[in-house]
Amino acid sequence: MSSNPLHRLLNPKSIATVGSGNNFMKMGTMHAISITKDGFAGTLYPVHPRDKSVLGVPAFPSVEALPETPDLAFLVVPSDQVVRLMEEFGKKGTKSAIIITAGFAEMGSEGSRMQQELNEVSAKYGIRFLGPNCMGIINTSISLNTTVMPYTYGPGSFGFASQSGTYVTQSIAYLAARGIRFSKAISVGNSANIDIIDALEYLGEDDQTKALSLYIEGIRDVQRFIEVARAITPRKPVLAQYVGGTGAGARSGMSHTGSMAAPDHLYDGLFRQAGIIRVHTIEDLYNYGNMLAVQPPMTGKRIGVLTNSGGPGSAMADSLERGGLEVPEFSEELQGKIRQYMQPHAPCGNPVDMTFDLNLEALAMQIPSLMLESGEVDGIVLHGAMRTGWLKAGYPHFKDFINKPLDEFLAALPDTGLDVVSVMRYGKPVIVSSFFGREDDCIEKYEDGGIPVFDSPEKAAGAMAMLLRHKEVRERLPLKRVEAPAPPVEANEIVAGCVARGEKNLDEHGSKQFLRAWGIPVTAERTAGSEKEAMALAEGIGYPLVMKASARDILHKTGKGLIHLDLKSADEAAVSYRAIQEAAGRQVPVIMYRMVKGDREFVAGIVRTPGFGPSVMFGMGGILTEALDDAVFRPAPLSEEDAAEMILDIRSRTLIGPFRGMPAVNSGALARLLHRLSIIPLAHPEVQEIDVNPVIIEGSEPVAVDALVIFNLPAKK
Repeated sequence: MSSNPLHRLLNPKSIATVGSGNNFMKMGTMHAISITKDGFAGTLYPVHPRDKSVLGVPAFPSVEALPETPDLAFLVVPSDQVVRLMEEFGKKGTKSAIIITAGFAEMGSEGSRMQQELNEVSAKYGIRFLGPNCMGIINTSISLNTTVMPYTYGPGSFGFASQSGTYVTQSIAYLAARGIRFSKAISVGNSANIDIIDALEYLGEDDQTKALSLYIEGIRDVQRFIEVARAITPRKPVLAQYVGGTGAGARSGMSHTGSMAAPDHLYDGLFRQAGIIRVHTIEDLYNYGNMLAVQPPMTGKRIGVLTNSGGPGSAMADSLERGGLEVPEFSEELQGKIRQYMQPHAPCGNPVDMTFDLNLEALAMQIPSLMLESGEVDGIVLHGAMRTGWLKAGYPHFKDFINKPLDEFLAALPDTGLDVVSVMRYGKPVIVSSFFGREDDCIEKYEDGGIPVFDSPEKAAGAMAMLLRHKEVRERLPLKRVEAPAPPVEANEIVAGCVARGEKNLDEHGSKQFLRAWGIPVTAERTAGSEKEAMALAEGIGYPLVMKASARDILHKTGKGLIHLDLKSADEAAVSYRAIQEAAGRQVPVIMYRMVKGDREFVAGIVRTPGFGPSVMFGMGGILTEALDDAVFRPAPLSEEDAAEMILDIRSRTLIGPFRGMPAVNSGALARLLHRLSIIPLAHPEVQEIDVNPVIIEGSEPVAVDALVIFNLPAKK
């Protein structure tokens, strides 16, 4: 187990609150009520300058007056008092704190100054704290709730960490209505000291937590996030929602928790690299996160569909296949076993449709057991199990015929003793879809027994897809740490020369020389400074030939008469040389190389993003790069193994294999190209961007035929 500060912070034996009193409408008091009423067995020490007791607990006039050193300080006071109080708790010896107070980095420069002062005081005394601008924590293993909402639903196995406090507080009743119970819940707020990565690490180490979800507005340390996540995700599912990928989301995150955002596609790549499953709604973050916590892992793709209505069955089957799962037709033997519980006209080949048969025992127990015992499925989605919910909904229609109040009618129902969760004994995932909630006794049994219930067939099928995604994560190769090597001498000389001259970018020829120094395959080219030289070089290079203008201020050449292809003689080279000079409007160097032939063109590159760092890009290339919009991104650096995985994430991945008479791409060589590209920005902090487009596959080998390297040089004084 790591030295993560949350192990201590979430398990205090004593808590001192500052800002709680006897006014139930004050926020600090609401927090203290939760601590006292929700079962915390430790000691509460209210600090209050006037009141002798708070909520019936003896109060103390100052931190200094406390009879012992509290394990946890809990502050809900005006922002200008926080630093002073942290100093007092530091002198007292307290090592953990939760700062609910807002008004720090999220408020601009003055708030940032106060937050920095807060960090300095905490470092001085060795205090680790959550916040500021957070809503506290929940630890159900010790019945500790420091939020403003009651939590009395018992311990669960679903962990949650959030950069928004609302999702740890206002959501509690929402989750209870769906049978979702936290193991631990952590609001990190501004993350001035303990951040969302610390929370991820802690929940990954927590034995009570079987799966966890993260609400994220921004990640500050991308590489640490990846390393921590990759240590957790092969054994424990992690979901994440990121909301900073649009301009509006980024502005809101900055003003909300002071989080620096980055474009959405970069976080897609970050989560993929980290082994984290991305979702896009808070509903999915809760419901699928809880489902992954309570259900066994998936071992295969074959799913059985069982329903009492054709529409939901068809919807589930369709959604399952769209999610990468299989809905196999059952064997004659299995269909024969199922048939004994079905109406003669009802289909039982998968989906199995009982067609509004109200035999709950068959729907919820007997047929699922047959399916799970058969060895023909790896999980089940089931729609339509219901009893009291349906009877309550129908009561207005038949109450005149039974002459009993609803409560008496329900009480008179035979207690069938149906153990609907007994199907869990097979150790395979079982997911339920229903339009009823916990008002139905079947649904209540399912949720309390660890079988999640979704309010639509498609969501239930989506849950199975989530289990499949985590199966894929579990089967990945372990993370291989990539260290930046010493830069090649030639590459260092090229960069040093540009820096000395204040040049913002290399021309195409210089860019390729730089990439070649890093072991990236590029065209073997020569530079011509005259028509006569071009003709002489043409004979030596061979045909067909490519000629291009190459100058630092010519960043884009397509469609401008600056590229000439498929030249077949020295005379054609002379004509092209003159045409390029005319198109450029001045004398420019011309690069010449043997034309690389191939029908598959890709693009690769590097880009640095403020607050995120360098990323690698790979996708379909050539002149249609923007139109095809088929590219994926990953944080740099990449191992060759991760680069190989990245290559297969583009939509046009079929082009990597054999295609229409073309051999399979040498994916190992392509992965090495991306790996080497990914370590360049670590070795050369001056490199801002690299664009390699296209990378043409000649035969099966990748060759970079155009490149641009851009620098971010310091401003001249």
